[in-house]
Amino acid sequence: MHIDDDTPAVRSWHAHIYFDGAAQRALAAELRERIAGRWALQLGRWHDAPPGPHTRPMYMVAFAPALFDGVVPWLALNRRGLDILLHPNTLAPRADHLQHALWLGQPQPLRAEVLAAAISIDDDEALMINTTPREGAR
Repeated sequence: MHIDDDTPAVRSWHAHIYFDGAAQRALAAELRERIAGRWALQLGRWHDAPPGPHTRPMYMVAFAPALFDGVVPWLALNRRGLDILLHPNTLAPRADHLQHALWLGQPQPLRAEVLAAAISIDDDEALMINTTPREGAR
């Protein structure tokens, strides 16, 4: 399989973990704790109201491309029925969320009109690692 030379670089990945109601929020909290104990990555803040392009409450997990083969299969097997949007960050937010996205669970509608077609490297949010994995948690 040939990959085009102009394929943009994946700078990082986002996993948006959606929840509705107290029961799903509790599941999302348990999942968040397990994620934080497994990998050095960025846990975003809780959004109890839908932020930006998202139409459901959620939090984000951001991680380096090198962690993809560990994080994504683990999420697929441990999501406990929660819907998760996975997307690369390539400086093209609209395409990343709508065309390059992967879904675990049911795809959710997104508000495309709030997503920029392109951003500059200066506008890209840096990955800020804020977790400390526990030894032997893999």
